[in-house]
Amino acid sequence: MYNCRLSNGFKRQSNYLVEMVKNKIIFSIILFLSLLEISQAQDPQFSQFYANRLYLNPAFAGADICPKLTMNYRNQWPALGKTFVTYTASVDGYVDALQGGVGLNLMSDKQGDGALSTTAIDAMYAYTLKVTNTFNITGGFQASYINRKLNWEGLVFPDMIDELYGIIYRTNEHVPENTSKHYFDFSAGALGFSKNYYFGFAVHHLAQPEESYFSSSDAILPRKYTIHGGAKIPLTHRKYKRGELSISPNIMYQRQQNFEQLNYGLYVSRHAVTFGVWMRQNFDFHYDSFIMLIGFVQEDLKISYSYDLTVSKMAKETLGGHEVTLSYQFPCRQKRRKWSAISCPNF
Repeated sequence: MYNCRLSNGFKRQSNYLVEMVKNKIIFSIILFLSLLEISQAQDPQFSQFYANRLYLNPAFAGADICPKLTMNYRNQWPALGKTFVTYTASVDGYVDALQGGVGLNLMSDKQGDGALSTTAIDAMYAYTLKVTNTFNITGGFQASYINRKLNWEGLVFPDMIDELYGIIYRTNEHVPENTSKHYFDFSAGALGFSKNYYFGFAVHHLAQPEESYFSSSDAILPRKYTIHGGAKIPLTHRKYKRGELSISPNIMYQRQQNFEQLNYGLYVSRHAVTFGVWMRQNFDFHYDSFIMLIGFVQEDLKISYSYDLTVSKMAKETLGGHEVTLSYQFPCRQKRRKWSAISCPNF
């Protein structure tokens, strides 16, 4: 009886250890394949892309005229641990001396509980041209410094696993010559807008920098193409004053290498509260997430929360994604200009 119980205890311990490291093994293999160029990297994606406007399109720099500070936190697939956690912080505003908007965006992205971390600093400038009395065009340019660091000691490979005792062996995989990559990159974008509608186009990674940790191989970061647009439609009703109630349908398409996604949905705003619903899919009609958002506005302070409800086959394993944005627009003395601030959503 004792030996039987002891044997069962070892089996339960073995199963627990195997389950504990399974996710780490899967991520390590995927990451290692990417290092060997079998796959290509993609940028982090945000559900609240209009809250992260400088990350979306450099032409948004200074779009609100007064200086604006924005911070964002995203935790994707929390059921797998700290698999994909991303932070961004940005500040931008219009500078009369430069006759355009300037912006600074910082991003920290950690994958696999820090196994792969990316830090990016983006500086941008955008110039606005008045085309007609009701339509304007903004062109933006961005320069970036990026550091990608690989924590090799945090990776787990199958040959490191003992069926009974877990991770006890050293791997036979080749250690990269350099586990930290530094490089510069460039991006550009354009934005057209009037009082009630807006649309834009951006191209990121114009330089297509090389990201491989092995000197004997080439692995470039593919260009990312973004198209986005929408409108703000005030609704009139005898119960509401003009401007108290509005809807804002929007759409965004992105493509990077063979990866593509389409986000579409709308916001409904009344007074200080905004609700949003979105769907994310690709052009093969593979639906990824149903996104729900709620946002609050208190004078110049804005806060929003969104949840990605995964609708693909990975729903039970990932538990979707959480995203929180906080922004504050500083008061400023606005001079009379030929154009006004863009009226696209803030979430």
